[in-house]
Formats: sequence, C-alpha cells, structure tokens
Amino acid sequence: MKILLLNPNKWGRGITAIWIASHAAILKKHYHEVRLFDCTFYSSWQINELDYNTANRQYMPTDYKHYISYKDSDIIKDLQDTVDNFKPDVILISAISSHLHGEGEYVNIQYGNELLGKIKTTAIKMAGGFQVTAGQLDLFSRFKNIDVFIAGESEEVLIDFLKKPHMDKGMLHAKKPVDLDNIGIYDYSLFEDQVFFRPYQGSIVRAIDYEMSRGCIYNCSYCVETITQNYYGFTSAKNGVLINAKKYLRHKSPSHIATELENVSRDHNIKMIRCQDSNFLSIPLSVLSGVAELIKDLDLFLYIETRAEGINKITVEILKKLKVDGIGMGVEIAEESFRKGSLNRYVSQNQLIKAFDILKDAEIKRTSYNIIGLPNQTEQMVLDSIELNKRLNPDNITVAFYSPYIGTTEQIKAKELHYFDAYENDVDGQLRTVSKSTLLSAERLNYYKKNFVRLVRDV
Repeated sequence: MKILLLNPNKWGRGITAIWIASHAAILKKHYHEVRLFDCTFYSSWQINELDYNTANRQYMPTDYKHYISYKDSDIIKDLQDTVDNFKPDVILISAISSHLHGEGEYVNIQYGNELLGKIKTTAIKMAGGFQVTAGQLDLFSRFKNIDVFIAGESEEVLIDFLKKPHMDKGMLHAKKPVDLDNIGIYDYSLFEDQVFFRPYQGSIVRAIDYEMSRGCIYNCSYCVETITQNYYGFTSAKNGVLINAKKYLRHKSPSHIATELENVSRDHNIKMIRCQDSNFLSIPLSVLSGVAELIKDLDLFLYIETRAEGINKITVEILKKLKVDGIGMGVEIAEESFRKGSLNRYVSQNQLIKAFDILKDAEIKRTSYNIIGLPNQTEQMVLDSIELNKRLNPDNITVAFYSPYIGTTEQIKAKELHYFDAYENDVDGQLRTVSKSTLLSAERLNYYKKNFVRLVRDV
C-alpha cells in the first residue's frame, strides 16, 4: 500500500521528526511504499523559531539561512499535487516517539488536521501522538478531518491496520509498548537534504534527531511522558520516580544503535546525533558502554538530555567515550519546594549545582532548561531562577513558556485556576504563551522570554 507521511512542522528549520524515521522503517520493512510531504520550508507556513530565539540569545547567531532555501509556492496546492500524483491509501500526520513536547511535535495533530481540511483525497487519514493517547472523548469533533486515531505507540498498530484497512471512523489502541529493535533500522532517506543542516553552538552542523530508548523513570506533573505512562498502566510513583519503571523503559540493542548511526553517518554525512531520549541516563550503562565501543570510529558526536541525579564520575566517563559534546538538563524553576510540591521533581539545588560543575570539569557543554508561566509561579520565582542560572553558569540557557499539555496534572490544575482554557490550540513553549495568569501576565512572560538570558549574563 501507499502511505504518505505529512510533517506539519512550522518552525522553519530542520527537524527530522523521529516518528517519521521510525514509521518509514517499519512500513518499508513490510513492503509498503512511503513518501513524505514536509511543510518545514514553506515561507507561508513557517513562523521562524530560529530568528526569535537567536534574538533573545537562546541561540548563538549563525549563517543558517545560507544553507537552506524556502519555498514560495502554495503549500496547499503542492500538497494536493503530491496526493494526486502519489495517490496514497493512507495519510499519517502525527505519532509518538521519544521526541516528547520538544520541537513543536505536540501540536502536529492540530496543524495536520488543518491541512487535511484543505485538500481532496480518498485516502484514509490517520493520526496518533500524545493528544490522542491522552484519551480525550472529543477527538472526532475537534479533529474532523481525521478518520482513524491511534493511541499509544503506533508503529505496529499501523502495520496491523494496513492488513485490513477500513474507512470507518475509529480508535485504535496499542496494547503494549513497542520493542524498538523490531521496528527496523530507522529510515532518514525521506527527508530532503537541507533538513539535515542545523545551528549548533554558533556553527552549522549536519544533524538528525534520534532515539536510543523510549520511556522515562520520572513522572513530572507537567510532562507529556506521564500520558504514555498512564496509558500503559504505569501510574504508581514515589518521590517523583515511577514504580516498576524497568518494565516500562525500553532501549535498542547496542548493535542496532550502531547500525543506525553508521547508516546516517555514511548516507547523509551526519555529524551530530541529537538524542531526544526522555532521560538518556535511564539507558543501562552496560548498553551505553557497548554503543560507545561500537561507534568509536565514527566521525560524529552526541547531544543528549538527562537529569542531574544521573551525573557522576562514572556516568561522565561513559558519556565522554560516547563523544557527548553537550547535555541539556531541566532546571525548570529555582525554588526547590515548588519543584517538589508542584512539579513532582525531587532533584535538589545541590544536585543541580554539583551536576553542572562536574560536567564543566569534564569539558562537556551544559544547557539549562527553564520554564516560565507555570501554575502559581510568581515573578519572584522567575527572578530566583535567573539567580540560580548565574550560579550554574551554563554554556547555554533556554527558557520555555509553560504549555498546558492535555491530560497532565499541571494542565488540569491550570484549567481549574483559569490560567488556560480547557483546551488550547497552538501551544508552543518556544514561540508563544496564551496564559491568563494574574500572577504573571502574558506581557511579563513575553518580557522574560525575550530577556532571560540577558538578565543572567549581563545584569
């Protein structure tokens, strides 16, 4: 059968959404024909997240625009032409991977639904992802241009559906988490070449988004990871850590990871592997050591995300062998009691400081992740976070608007406090806030988004 993957990315810069690589892999493994329509570089569609976050010093300036070209053609006409020429049996617009809420993936279903409403096709229109998995009862009224929804991880469910496809509007469910090795070797060949160019530390590198694992041992109250945890029945936690987490966490085998990285290095000249694993150091150290040995001769480096609790001399030694160049870690908010009581994050101030210091000594670049606009967050808390970042002195600082991800504990709280409506469109932690908080107005939040880094570095 013919499957068209539709990537509604609005950020205007290269993102190799992991769900596209994983679904391309399993579809081709089962002899289906696959094509991608990528909205990334359409001038009329993109919002240009890169310019916005370069102006506020979250990113270093680069000559990125010299490496890419934007399309001035009509995105709807081009999509319709692709559909008319390819004649897909199925169009898939979103799905779950370890990409989580990053890079705007959470709202793919909204943007994809918008695009599908503007074209004519006899294809079955399908969508998965976190909004679907949250189990909202009004999916069919909200996303009227989609025929079939897949809750949970959709790779294997999609393959089963294609054996006997049907046009009836319906809900499909993944009964268990996917075995990542069974998906096949992730396929990045669908992406156009300019997608691989990415700003990093003031230069341009060729990069992919990638996952070695899925799942997280932590259940932070604001994170969409909790949606998947709850869906698969992992609802018990103690001090912010999931009970029986080992049954939920999955990782690829070292040989599988090495093969995928060898392929992208050879076929696409990739130099940076942007690991989107929910918590990289949840992967067993024996697995990471095995990967390090197998990829030691490859000309590439890694950027990962993890938690301060996992940073110590032993793990740093392994990260160095893996050629990890940079690490992003969530600070979120400085006030320790707020982190524990509201966010369900039990990392202490001392753990944060120690982790950032250890990584500095190891000459691994450190990025701090901060959030503004959380329910009950005050302006003084933002100022305290600025002071903590001064102490951490990270190499890079990012700040995101709080986004009310449907079904999470914080989203429910935010709705009850009337900070946000019961459902919000266009949620994007990097580009906008629609907060109605009386503690921190949208005007003040925009001020701190634009000036957070300056207030850390210059004041």
